[in-house]
Formats: sequence, structure tokens, C-alpha cells
Amino acid sequence: MEEFKKFVEIVKKLRKPDGCPWDIKQTPASICPHLIEESYEIVDAVQNKDTANLKEEIGDTLISLVMLANMAEEKGHFNIQEVLNEVTEKLVRRHPHVFADTKVAGVKDVLKNWEQIKKQEKEAHVSAMDSVPKSLPALMQAQNIQKKAARLGFDWDNAEAPLDKIAEEIQETKHELAQKIQNKDKLSEEIGDIFFSVVNFARKLDLDSEEILKKANKKFSNRFKKIESEINKQGKNFQDYNLAELEELWQKAKK
Repeated sequence: MEEFKKFVEIVKKLRKPDGCPWDIKQTPASICPHLIEESYEIVDAVQNKDTANLKEEIGDTLISLVMLANMAEEKGHFNIQEVLNEVTEKLVRRHPHVFADTKVAGVKDVLKNWEQIKKQEKEAHVSAMDSVPKSLPALMQAQNIQKKAARLGFDWDNAEAPLDKIAEEIQETKHELAQKIQNKDKLSEEIGDIFFSVVNFARKLDLDSEEILKKANKKFSNRFKKIESEINKQGKNFQDYNLAELEELWQKAKK
């Protein structure tokens, strides 16, 4: 596509000695925060059904991606054409139900085949867990880990089982809290197990834990703002209220 070739050349031009001072200074490490930020802005545009902004954010993300490929080319590692060739071959290879004779019954079979093919592509000693990025936010990482295990057949049969697991982990946490001498490391481990089990429960319901928590954060923040507004109307401060009175304001905000 001519438009893409022109775009790549423009990005390369920015990195040349007579290009942009800011672009010249960039490194793969310095580009990563921009890439993460642009990715989240894409998610916001999708959730807000903002098509115009989505188009812009996809373009901004492409700048970072092509910039990274260009930096690799400058070091003699690979170029953008090699990136495109490799990902094209991978798409064909991992979709034998589309490009070959493999038969699948549905999405579950597709994902299972994907993991099996992926494992064959890697060295035998590589774990499925190794492909989960360590830099992911914790909730997304937990969900990713669980999906990897599920695609290989290690999964609960239904959503009730992980819900029972949550109750079990809560009981274990209560047990630790009841000890005369509390072990912070053990408590941290048990609370972590609760988090992991909650993510598993959400996943079994086809819900995204990261988005669920974001919505919960937003809901709490909005209700808290209402409390702040009510307190300001009365010309008072938080310190002027006891916990029972604040709870009454909270219940009012919920309504």
C-alpha cells in the first residue's frame, strides 16, 4: 500500500540527522510509555464509541510501532517489511481452519489449536506462562495467565467452582487474621489468592477484571464526589463528621 510506504518514509525522515530533534533522541525504552498511553487511549475511544478519535489514536499508535521497527532497522536487527512478513506467516500458520483443512467446532477449538501450534513453534522447554508479559497490570496479567492455562485444558467446569474458591480463600485469610502473631507475608499471599480467584470467577463469566475494577473505581469516585459536594454545601469539613454520619451521606449518594 502506497500510503503505508509513505508513512514509513516520513517516520524514517524524522530520525535522520536533519530530522526532528525530539524524534532523534528517542530510544525503544523511551517510546514504550507513549505506546502504552496510546493503547489505553484506543481503549477509551472504543468504550466511548468515539469513531473519529479511534481513527486518530490508531494512527498515533502506528507512529510508535513504526518508530520501534525503524530503530531496530538502524541497529541492523530487522525492518518493518520483515515484521509484516513474519506476522502474516504466523496468522496463516495459526489459522489452519481457515487456510488449511483443519476442522473446528467453535472458538474453544480455535484457541486450543492456537496454543498447541504456538507451543510447537517454541522450544520444548518453554512454558505457556513465559508468553505472558511481566509488565502487564496485575489484573490483566492474572487473567492472561488463567486464559493460557484454560486453553490447555486446565480450567474449572463452571463459574460456581471459582466462586467457591473465593469463599475458601477468604476463610484462609480470616484464619491468618485470627493468629496472635500475624504473618504479613502469609496474609499478603492469602489476599493475593483472593484477588486471583476473583479474576478467575470474572473470566468464567466472560468479564474483564480490569474493566470491572475501573467501573467500580469510577462508581466509588462519583459517589465520593457527591459526599464532598454535600459537605461543602453545609460549610463543613470531613473531620466534622463521625463515621456513622459519613455512612449516612454515602447511602444518600448511592440513591
